[in-house]
Amino acid sequence: MHEMGIVLHLAKTLDETAEEHQLTAIGKVVLQVGEVSGIMTELFTDAWDYFKLRHPILKDSALVLEIVPAVTWCDNCKQTYETVKYGRTCPHCGSGETWLIQGNECTIKEIEAE
Repeated sequence: MHEMGIVLHLAKTLDETAEEHQLTAIGKVVLQVGEVSGIMTELFTDAWDYFKLRHPILKDSALVLEIVPAVTWCDNCKQTYETVKYGRTCPHCGSGETWLIQGNECTIKEIEAE
């Protein structure tokens, strides 16, 4: 379960942010998670809930996950399409010259703190 590793990395980043801005508690963290990032959101939330109880600055925090849809670009016809629905083959022209342009990220969007 790599979700716990991501939670640990997130907590380290939040600790550094809290120290830098002299925060005493974090109330909410909004995280953007790509649709094809490989993060299982239910497991991630469980890992967060487990970890935050053992991490004082996060103990009363809420985690909000925003799912970022996966979008692929076709170099051949210069159009985008839904990655999950169509995969690597462009539904507009049938080309395989495609590139994921969004949907693989895991980004802190917002932190509410004291």
